[in-house]
Amino acid sequence: MFFRYVEENLGMKKWTGGVLIVALALILFLSYTLIGKSEPSKKHSAAYDFFNPQPPKEEDPDLNANANANANANANGGIEPTRPKPQLGYLQELEDLYSLSKNLSLEGPSAMLAWGRMKFLFPRSDALPETVQGVKEAIVMCRDLLVMIEEGKAAKLGNGSIARNCPSFVNASLSKNETSLEIPCGLVEDSSVTVIGIPDTRNNSFQIELIGSPIKEGLNPPVVLLYDVVLPGENLTKEPVIVQNAWTQESGWGKAERCPDHGPPRALEVDGLVNCNTQIIRRTAEDSPNMTHPTNRKLANVSEESSHVSAAFQFVEGNPFIATFWAGAEGFHTTVNGRHETSFAYRERLEPWLVNKVNVKGSLTTISIIAKGLPASEDVDLVGDVQQLKAATPSKKGLLLLIGVFSSGNNFERRMALRRTWMQYDGVRSGKVAVHFFVGLHTNKEVNLKVWREGEVYGDIQFMPFVDYYSLLTYKTIAICLLGSEIMSAKFIMKMDDDAFVRIDEISSRLEGSTGKGLVYGRISFDSAPNRDKDNKWFISEEEWPNSTYPPWAHGPGYIVSHDVAEFIVAGHRARDLMLFKLEDVAVGIWIQQYESKGQKIEYVNDDRFNNEGCEADYILAHYQNPRMMLCLWDNLLKNHKPECCE
Repeated sequence: MFFRYVEENLGMKKWTGGVLIVALALILFLSYTLIGKSEPSKKHSAAYDFFNPQPPKEEDPDLNANANANANANANGGIEPTRPKPQLGYLQELEDLYSLSKNLSLEGPSAMLAWGRMKFLFPRSDALPETVQGVKEAIVMCRDLLVMIEEGKAAKLGNGSIARNCPSFVNASLSKNETSLEIPCGLVEDSSVTVIGIPDTRNNSFQIELIGSPIKEGLNPPVVLLYDVVLPGENLTKEPVIVQNAWTQESGWGKAERCPDHGPPRALEVDGLVNCNTQIIRRTAEDSPNMTHPTNRKLANVSEESSHVSAAFQFVEGNPFIATFWAGAEGFHTTVNGRHETSFAYRERLEPWLVNKVNVKGSLTTISIIAKGLPASEDVDLVGDVQQLKAATPSKKGLLLLIGVFSSGNNFERRMALRRTWMQYDGVRSGKVAVHFFVGLHTNKEVNLKVWREGEVYGDIQFMPFVDYYSLLTYKTIAICLLGSEIMSAKFIMKMDDDAFVRIDEISSRLEGSTGKGLVYGRISFDSAPNRDKDNKWFISEEEWPNSTYPPWAHGPGYIVSHDVAEFIVAGHRARDLMLFKLEDVAVGIWIQQYESKGQKIEYVNDDRFNNEGCEADYILAHYQNPRMMLCLWDNLLKNHKPECCE
């Protein structure tokens, strides 16, 4: 019956189905035509919409109310906690520093513009960590700088000696005794120190130390990195281990990091590399708990996610080795005979630019010590294109953009690479865009003199009234806002790092059409939380920030704020209404949220072409670019007229 029914009605079913399909197709077509096509999603939608405004559409007030309620609910976790107003104290060292610096201002007033107006920041009861130390050390370095400036004047007249150069490479061939190698102008990112030696059995251990500059005579210099190797001994009676640590006069030795470490496993990484690519000695089931001879033990190499059998301990009596220590963004990394062994995060106030000496001692016959990739300064008297590299006079029509670049004193090559690349854009050369490097004092007096001379020649250096510790970077941010809002009066202010490459043409074309009020432009983080890992470089305690989330903030490699935002930041700190926070980019987000709470409308313009890690095609800003890559990016723009990445 069923099959006969289907056969009799088959034609009818086909006809009915066809009509139904046509009808549905017609409905879809009309809907598509009348409602209109939805635009494909844009990669840079927030920035595109802001700089290319469309006619406003009618909006549902109920939807807006719900959206605002949701936004407020999401923002509650990032609201700045209520704090008592910081008190102003008296700091004798600060008075001494500013009294001393008056003579520096007479010698080079253009390099001291921000310095002279920053005094109000430092005697606050909530001052950033290491403020007092940074100011104390600045007095010593400032005094040395004044002496060397006078000596330089005498040298030009033939009555004195000229400062040493900063070479890119130094080496020494050494002997069995305690050995050392001087590092003339510190280390920078990608600098390396290689030690070639043969362990012996005298003491069953040897040490390699990276020593910092002593600030005052009579004080022991800091140990930026101690690399202590315990050898297995002539009869293999000791467990081989590498111990890393750091030391300062004020704090003593920090927490030692052992490799291998038989304590609880840690997932600590430094620049993406494991803290210990370790040989873990594991007992077999047959081993006696009291056995000390390692015959029946297994050596395993544990990397990020897996354990596997590896070669033996790299340091063995009588066997030559090559150990290279190189400076990364977050810490030191060690390779031995071509294999990564350990990583060590920089400790507070112990950064690579401090290193001025390598010491080797203990049970080691040292064959050679080689340091390369060192910060090399150009002799400004021999720079052929110096006129083209000098800062241009600001335009009489007004300054569209001030760019403040964070830079450490011995990053000579990075600053020169910027001057020869994106600082050659027409906007910079015409004076419509101004660029200044914000540089704290170095603990090496030779470096300070070279930076001072650099400022005299190029006119784009702003000295900071403290030694350049990472924990004090937020002061530089305020200084940039101060220079851009009170001294040079730019319509927009941009903060950048000296390893970032920016397309000035693209930035300028966007900003010129902006109203210039309440703008935050860059790569915006709308949903982030404080890092509570004490071993992390960006650790924030609950005392520093008790909330579970941060307010919106722009990533630090490069971001832009409008004049009114910068003006609010400076005025807020002068009145002590804004908190100081050691993560400078997050700090700006916290301050802007307070500006917004006063009724100011803020436009957070997010553009993911601001690359905070590396470079992607069609970039506006590329980060982590070394001098060679900077020149390559610029060459690509000149030859191909489009933003193409290098490597």
